[in-house]
This record gives sequence, C-alpha cells and structure tokens, in this order.
Amino acid sequence: MAMVLGCNSPPPRGVIRFRAGEAPIFIDGPMPGFGSFPTYSDALLAACPLILSLPNAVTERPNNPNFKLYWNLSTEYCAWIYSTPEGQYEMSMIATNMSQGDSRMRTCDLPSQVHDSRYPDDSLGYVFVVHNHPVGDELSRRDIRFIFNQGMIHGFSFKAGEREIPIGIIAFFSRGGPGNPSCDGFFQYTPLTGELLKWTVDAQAGLKREQYGVVRWLDSENFEIEHW
Repeated sequence: MAMVLGCNSPPPRGVIRFRAGEAPIFIDGPMPGFGSFPTYSDALLAACPLILSLPNAVTERPNNPNFKLYWNLSTEYCAWIYSTPEGQYEMSMIATNMSQGDSRMRTCDLPSQVHDSRYPDDSLGYVFVVHNHPVGDELSRRDIRFIFNQGMIHGFSFKAGEREIPIGIIAFFSRGGPGNPSCDGFFQYTPLTGELLKWTVDAQAGLKREQYGVVRWLDSENFEIEHW
C-alpha cells in the first residue's frame, strides 16, 4: 500500500494549509522553483504533475477494497496560474484545507487574490484556478460557481498584448493510483464561453479536446448544466 500522510505532517514546500472557511484574501506567489513560463499552456502542463504528485492528491478507484481508507486521507490542492507585467506566467503558492469536513467530497479554499511582492497587486492577470480531483471526476457545481464569482471580482478576461485571455478553472486527473500518479488530463470550464471541456493527454497526438457540456447561467446566482 502506498504511503499516506496525515494533516499533522508538515506540508510540502510551497503548500499552505488554511482552516476551512478561514482563507485570507491573498495568497503569495510565485510558487518556489516552478516558473516562470512564456505561455499559460506551458504553466498549466507544468502544474499538472506537480499538484498530482502531492501527498494524497490521487486516491484509489471506488472499486478498490482499500478505497475508503484512501478517500478519508485524500486531499484537494488548489492554486492560481497568473500572468506578470512582463507577459510571463507563474503559479501561486498551493493552498489546501487543514481538514475535509464533508465525507462526500473534497474541497480547497483558495484566496481570491495573489500577492507577488515583485509587482503591484493590480498588475497581475488571473488565468486559471488549478486543482486536483482525487478520484478524477469532472468539475463540480462548486467549482463552476467559484470561478464565476472570481470572474465577477477580476473580470472574465484580461488583455495580454493583442490577446484577450479568459479566466477559467481546471481540475487535473490521473488514471494511475496513488503510488504512481500521472498527469493524464484535466477538465476545464470557461465562464466567458460556457464550455465544459475534457482534455486528455495523448503521448503521440498531444492534448485531445472534447466538449462534454455547457453551463447556462439563468441569473447571477443560478445556473444549469447541459451534458452532451
């Protein structure tokens, strides 16, 4: 059985634990030893194996006889991918909750803003909230609502040179077990388009894109999901 670490263990380098519901407004950046990267795609693909390799970020599948043990110890981690005034892309420190109070799901309280001491706070562009889903399931309604609320704070896109970069949320998944996690893809939601996408890592073809649904907001509080 793979080694599992509890909440009393010191967090890995670059990971900050918050009490559920008590995350501050700001989280520091950049993540030590991570970037920077010339494109947000490069930053995203670097963040995927890093986050999935963190303790208990990937659990066994529900049909495994030890699933309940792994699930009880599983942990969700989250961070911001953001742009700097030089047009480079960084990741914030990684946030996680000290405990997971809901036995049915894993959550992570991510501060809404990044503080990078090299730049004024209002000079940063917010691109992605990235996080892991220990079982590899699709984006939750909580994920969708969270990034919509972040778009209301930061704007649903920002200008980077001649390009308009939309804000979005990413959930990484791995087909491997906790002893051998691999970055096999991610789910994505972009409020500006409403698209729900699944990206699969293909060793030969690169990233394979599949749209599996769309989110329709009825008003600023309510939405419906149409699965395809």
